[in-house]
Amino acid sequence: MSGDTRFKPGQSGNPKGRPRQRRPNVSAFDIIFDRTLTVTQNGKQRELTVDEALQLQTYQAALKGSRMAIRKVLKMIEKREAALAKTNKVVSPPVSMERHHSADNANQAMRLLGIADDDPDFGGHRMKVHAWATQAALSRPGRRKFAQRQVDNIKFFTFDADTLRWPRGRVE
Repeated sequence: MSGDTRFKPGQSGNPKGRPRQRRPNVSAFDIIFDRTLTVTQNGKQRELTVDEALQLQTYQAALKGSRMAIRKVLKMIEKREAALAKTNKVVSPPVSMERHHSADNANQAMRLLGIADDDPDFGGHRMKVHAWATQAALSRPGRRKFAQRQVDNIKFFTFDADTLRWPRGRVE
């Protein structure tokens, strides 16, 4: 055999390339879902696609209480809402927030929660914290030590301060 071959170097054996696919990329599910069924609903016949019929069955199962069907319906609703939100972008007006702080409101809240009450020695001009609330604050974990002045202040503003149990090693 000599150097004669059918194709010369650098020349393709298939100059037109690979033939194109004859049918489009359609899955078997797409083909089935696009078929139509005749369904009798409330005594009337109507045509639905298989996809619509399955959705209808899922809705009916959800109404009967099937948890799996309910989850599926909720997912369908979420998808629909997301699609609608993309197409109908509604711009809501900005919301302004205002905060009002008042020492009277905080005092009233502490009274309502039973954390503190008016100090009877000061005729309602000062409040004292109940021992249980002070104890809860003292029992919180932390490494901070209390100076004697702080201990005296805590005792002064607490009802029944003698019942407080001070954490070991945290009072100087």
